[in-house]
Amino acid sequence: MKKNLLVLTTLFASAYLYAPNLLAKTVKVSSPNNKITVSISDENTPSYRVSFNGNQVIDTSLLGLRFQQSADLAEGFTIASSKQKTADSTWQLPWGERKNVRDNHHELIVNFTTNRKTSNQFSVRFRVFNDGIGFRYEVPKQPGLDGDIAITDELTEFNIPHAEKATAWWIPARGWNRYEYIYETTPLSEIDHVHTPLTMKLASGEHISIHEAALVDYAGMTIQKGRHNKLKADLTPWYDGILVRKTANFTSPWRTIQMSKNAAGLLNSDLILNLNEPSKLTDTSWIEPGKYVGIWWGMHVGETTWGSGEQHGATTEETKRYMDFAAKHGFDGVLVEGWNIGWDGDWYDNGDVFNFTQSYDDFDIKAVTEHGLAKGVRLVGHHETSGNVTNYRHQMADAFELYQQHGVRQVKTGYVADGGKIKRIDEHGIARFEWHDGQFMVNEYLDNIKLAAKYQISINTHEPIKDTGLRRTYPNWISREGARGQEYNAWGSPPNPPSHAAILPFTRMLAGPMDFTPGTFNMAFKGLGANTDRPQTTLAKQLALYVVIFSPIQMASDLPRHYEANLPAFQFIKDVPTDWQESKAIDGEIGEYVVIARQERHGKDWYVGALTNENARTIDLPLNFLEQGKRYQAQIYRDGDNANWVDNPYEIIIENKSVSANDSLTLALATSGGTAIRFKALD
Repeated sequence: MKKNLLVLTTLFASAYLYAPNLLAKTVKVSSPNNKITVSISDENTPSYRVSFNGNQVIDTSLLGLRFQQSADLAEGFTIASSKQKTADSTWQLPWGERKNVRDNHHELIVNFTTNRKTSNQFSVRFRVFNDGIGFRYEVPKQPGLDGDIAITDELTEFNIPHAEKATAWWIPARGWNRYEYIYETTPLSEIDHVHTPLTMKLASGEHISIHEAALVDYAGMTIQKGRHNKLKADLTPWYDGILVRKTANFTSPWRTIQMSKNAAGLLNSDLILNLNEPSKLTDTSWIEPGKYVGIWWGMHVGETTWGSGEQHGATTEETKRYMDFAAKHGFDGVLVEGWNIGWDGDWYDNGDVFNFTQSYDDFDIKAVTEHGLAKGVRLVGHHETSGNVTNYRHQMADAFELYQQHGVRQVKTGYVADGGKIKRIDEHGIARFEWHDGQFMVNEYLDNIKLAAKYQISINTHEPIKDTGLRRTYPNWISREGARGQEYNAWGSPPNPPSHAAILPFTRMLAGPMDFTPGTFNMAFKGLGANTDRPQTTLAKQLALYVVIFSPIQMASDLPRHYEANLPAFQFIKDVPTDWQESKAIDGEIGEYVVIARQERHGKDWYVGALTNENARTIDLPLNFLEQGKRYQAQIYRDGDNANWVDNPYEIIIENKSVSANDSLTLALATSGGTAIRFKALD
């Protein structure tokens, strides 16, 4: 072994291992199962590389930061020391895809130093799990970095071997429509500037997804492709071009790479959650998963309006009618949009005039909440900002107090504004315009969550910052949007294609829950056919979405009359839970199909959702996820034999079978079809 070479491997269970203080060239850390190995080097400049199952999945990639007024933390730095430890514990989610989460990782903190007189040290902390890795920068106070700090570049790379042979699923970054784009499927070499999660199938067959965890007081990370297909972190700037403003002694968010030998394995990862801090809320009993209906879809299909007038949707009478429907069918809440002053005219540009405590004359918040609470149904609140966050911030406390007085436990917030057009008023009274995923808005969204918690209110953020696992730390951040949801099927031009729901689990959903708002039963509000703005799915696929796309709050998106016209199919929406004891991705290929099984929390029943893209297909479903020795009634909602999404989306067969863990089912999925199953425990 060369004099200046130190190789560390993770071979122990719980003790710390200290490296001697010498100029090491390479240090290594492996996952608990030894299938993932990260190698960190200081040759020329700090870098890392990653192998998985014996294949290189990340080639040599740079590490480092640049600053406006200080020297770079990059070239010239060498490894001074490193320290390693292991962790293996289990913690519980108050709600989620599963109750118990295992945190089993090996950690290596690598300390870099240089002989410069200023900016002479920083560390990179790596955590390696069986399902991927996370790493973050830790920069202590030091000469040159001892006051206000402006980061102008992050040098982090994610270099993929044989990028021209890898396939990527992606949406563009820094665009006007935030995260709400149809996903592209291309060779990795054809991407340009994209959001995370960025999911790939490598030339070697492994699947990886690049994202970040615990995004707090920092700019959101996007990915920019550079020369020779190198992928580089690109942080979203402030209005003045600075990327991140920090003070001395700071850490970055975790940069994450989830890994699996197959696509379905990505869906079973808890890496993002494990890299977040435990809950800061000591009491979470008031956070209530559940299902809701809403005065919402009628506005999207043109039957009612957000603004006041003859077609105003948010009236006292209409809200009471929805609450009666919700109570009759076991729903927890009714979302009401358009109730407050500010919706008249072009509400997209009404951010300066929205009032979050004053309702229109035809909406009596006291009357509707009393009516609902008497029936066990809560009003789900709504705050649309139209991107003027200063106007909202000035009213936020009063708005939450009003809702708390009337028993509201959940609020859907909205930040409808083009990318780069979030409006804030600075301390000098000057209007500044920011990105939804810049540092200012990262903090603004989180401040909203923290304040809501003081009023025991959960937040469902629309037009959000992307999820990075902060629901673990702040469990009242109960869901969010952040991708094309069901609303695009009413006016999308084009609507979501059949492949969309088969891509979301492997991309957007790796970040966390999504309020997709499934459950549309009327596919023909603009006529059937292949070229209309409507859901490009079968009815059975709409049911399958309740299992496939996880959210602890799920909406039944359609109008009550459409459910009352098809109560047999509606029964699945009434039955399916939103909170789970366990979840297992059974099978899937990105953009093709997906099969997910989930066990209800506080119960023995299991549910399965399976869906496909534009191609009909047959899938074998082994039932070995069921409890051995028990019998179940499989209540199956499947596509009819002649169903297809284009001109026969409604044909559905509902049937029951007696099954056990030793059985299997064959699922025949129509074009853009699906199957939804409840396995009701009989023993």
